[in-house]
Amino acid sequence: MRTFTSADDILAAVGETLGSSEWLTITQERVNQFAEATGDHQWIHVDIERANAESPFGGPIAHGYLTLSLVPMLAWQIYSIENAKMGINYGSNKVRFPSPVLVGSEVQLTATLSEATTKPDGSVEMIVTQSLTVRDAAKPALVAETITRVAF
Repeated sequence: MRTFTSADDILAAVGETLGSSEWLTITQERVNQFAEATGDHQWIHVDIERANAESPFGGPIAHGYLTLSLVPMLAWQIYSIENAKMGINYGSNKVRFPSPVLVGSEVQLTATLSEATTKPDGSVEMIVTQSLTVRDAAKPALVAETITRVAF
């Protein structure tokens, strides 16, 4: 795990691939729970029989936003920031879902520190390119530029 302990540590790591998470299996239970939480019950996610018969993907798939919601949990396996007074999620610049995640697939997050800048208030803004890959897939399932602000 990559650990940052100061603003200078973060600024010096721009361009660095910070690492990859462990593999996580996407279960139907997780997909169903996400559907309940968001109200998105589209059949390609929750109707296993219909998805197996009619989906162009060959079975039920995870919601794109479910894959995005996994980023914080998986990123904690990749890097941490110590000695900070506060860190906040400031949003995302770009989010894309290039390929589906079939239920039962294993996914892994890789994080690269794309940019880091010192803001006028002294905080550091980090832009991290997050790429969620499916084991043995040609394209990533998710690519997102996340923004975090850290105050030391």
